[in-house]
Amino acid sequence: MMSSNKEEVLEYHIGGKIGIETTKPCSTQEELSLAYTPGVAIPCLEIEKDEELAYTYTNKGNLVAVISDGSAVLGLGDIGGVAGKPVMEGKSVLFKQFAHVDAFDIELDVHSVDDIIATCKAIAPTFGGINLEDIKAPKCFEIETKLQEALDIPVFHDDQHGTAIITTAGLLNTLEISGKKIEDVKVIVNGAGAAGIACAKMYVTAGVKNLYMCDSKGVISTSREDLNIYKKEFARETDATTLDDIIDGADMFLGLSKAGALTKDMVAKMAPEPIIFALANPVPEILPSEVKEVRDDVIMGTGRSDFPNQVNNVLGFPFIFRGALDVRARKVTEGMKLAASQALAKLAKEPVPPHVKAAYHNENIKFGKDHIIPLPFNKEVLIWVASAVAKAAVEEGVARVTDYDHEAYREKLRCMAYGCLEKK
Repeated sequence: MMSSNKEEVLEYHIGGKIGIETTKPCSTQEELSLAYTPGVAIPCLEIEKDEELAYTYTNKGNLVAVISDGSAVLGLGDIGGVAGKPVMEGKSVLFKQFAHVDAFDIELDVHSVDDIIATCKAIAPTFGGINLEDIKAPKCFEIETKLQEALDIPVFHDDQHGTAIITTAGLLNTLEISGKKIEDVKVIVNGAGAAGIACAKMYVTAGVKNLYMCDSKGVISTSREDLNIYKKEFARETDATTLDDIIDGADMFLGLSKAGALTKDMVAKMAPEPIIFALANPVPEILPSEVKEVRDDVIMGTGRSDFPNQVNNVLGFPFIFRGALDVRARKVTEGMKLAASQALAKLAKEPVPPHVKAAYHNENIKFGKDHIIPLPFNKEVLIWVASAVAKAAVEEGVARVTDYDHEAYREKLRCMAYGCLEKK
């Protein structure tokens, strides 16, 4: 819920939300000659001989491009690149604020798959990674796949994978609380856009065997002939045609659809101790208060900060890129994404640091039904997620760094998170 009025919001955004600052002194004639000509020619010639040295002599190793054509901006839809710029700037703010990653927002005035791919390929040498943002499905799938194949830097579409990573962490912890096995649960994904399909893929990677997906026309089944190639992957043999049919006995409902899509009658038909992630914004598929009217054994999360278990993508993308950049990864693999989920799940079970309790004015935060996902202002997320991602990149052979020391890296991240002062 937004507490500020329109005038306060617009005042906040005047002049934009990000800027550029120098990292080296340039206040004397000598420093000017080092920053630019003639001194700058020396690192240029070194990089010409070995392009990998761009990670050493430039900001490439800590720079991400936030790229969008504005075709699917938050809940606003296809409003165009320029109108979406405040969102992309905001994304850059989160990169810097939470993970100390520099990010430039780049709004495109091209919209075809080929044009977006060509533009990204042309500017890729500048960056250590590319965060695709608010590009509508299904073209976002093809763009990400082709760019990841063509480039040797991480390409990550957060609208797809961010929600998948965080809800997978919530699923893992819910299963631990309820004592269920991941291979036994029935999962329903309601919404077959970019996020829904990415979530379904990740749940299968994590071990889910029994998964059904619904779109605006109902259950995605093998009897339907109107499915694109991305939906066909999740077509199942079933006589069920509606969400109301398929929800019977479900252990998990993931909503990436619209307000009111899940009813109290449907909730009543779910399995014991189910998880409901109702992520439509600003109004979820069903409100927590409505769920409680039906049953009290549900573990629930939404996309909102005013309810427990907020699924907030800021728990993912800044730290995934932090880890990937620090080992100079060539891509973000499925293993790196799963490592991020597992790290979030483990961290949620750790004692909550005092600074988090203070930020939320709650001394009683601890692992349980109302805390299955770490909170965004937990500084430990940087340490746990970035190190897990970096380690997975090294183990999967996609990192350029060859002398990775996991414990030393975690200590470096701790210093980054806490300013080398406090430890917890």
